[in-house]
Amino acid sequence: MTDQDTDCWAVPPLRPTISFEVMPPRRPGLAPKFWGTVDALIGARPDFLSVTYGAAGNDRDTARQVVSRLVQQAPVLPIAHLTCVGHSRADVVDVVDEFLSAGVRSFLALRGDPPAGQPDWKPTPGGVNSSVELIALLKDRERTRCAAHPGNALRGAAHPLTIAVATFPDGNPAAGTTRDQEIERLLVKQAAGASFAITQLFYRARTYAEFVERARAAGVHIPILAGILPATDPTRLLRVAELSGVRPPAELLDRLSAASSDDERHAIGTQATAALAQSVLDAGAPGLHIYTFNKARPALDVLAHLELLNVEPNQPNPLTASAVVKGTPA
Repeated sequence: MTDQDTDCWAVPPLRPTISFEVMPPRRPGLAPKFWGTVDALIGARPDFLSVTYGAAGNDRDTARQVVSRLVQQAPVLPIAHLTCVGHSRADVVDVVDEFLSAGVRSFLALRGDPPAGQPDWKPTPGGVNSSVELIALLKDRERTRCAAHPGNALRGAAHPLTIAVATFPDGNPAAGTTRDQEIERLLVKQAAGASFAITQLFYRARTYAEFVERARAAGVHIPILAGILPATDPTRLLRVAELSGVRPPAELLDRLSAASSDDERHAIGTQATAALAQSVLDAGAPGLHIYTFNKARPALDVLAHLELLNVEPNQPNPLTASAVVKGTPA
């Protein structure tokens, strides 16, 4: 690596962490567009890129391929989402071992959503049925691998396992939990070994600020990263509300719907999201985790509004400049 390469990817001091969530392509034909999006996001020099695992792990193989490729060939830390709902313990162990064997050292441990359309669904007997149990399993598999070979132990010492968890600053409507119950859950996840937390999306800065204040008072000391969704597409906001129970402000929806063009709608949403992001940074958030839905432009335009994009124009990106895009199929 040359000095120019080092300068290109060095993170400026005092910059809040910047990270993105992406979803593996659902079909092979979508892979080129997906990797183009990843390339654009990497150009912002994020601290990490999280890769979703899909409902009940339905895109397990694709997620593993995407994360493995990022580990091997991209200048960014990938975080692998990991869910456990609806799987036997043996299945979850297999997935964890696959990721660890691929060199993955960072995970987002999630219980996952129960299967849709199954109101009588019950957790798998003897399975891994919570994020806390998943944290324990990850740590157990890491210990087993380190004990099996001194090389694994050395790699583990040089690159310790990092486990993130999710948290819901206004309570989790899907689980029926309140904000205080989410704080209690976060304390349990912290005690189990969580390294940091990422919040569900929210639309008001005080939602984040008040949650963090109460969590700190209760004894939560791990970093709590603010999860942000660019509010540029009213259809997506409503769809996300159906899935998460987190509804966007009516005033924001009205403004987006009244826009006379896609460009005006994009500008309104970008500005609103940037204002929210700036407010949570001012409130002490350590960084921003942007839910991209595989759309680079809204995420990058939000960062541009915040003056957090600092890669020099026309600087080559290793993901494009190398043979990565033409390499291993996604």
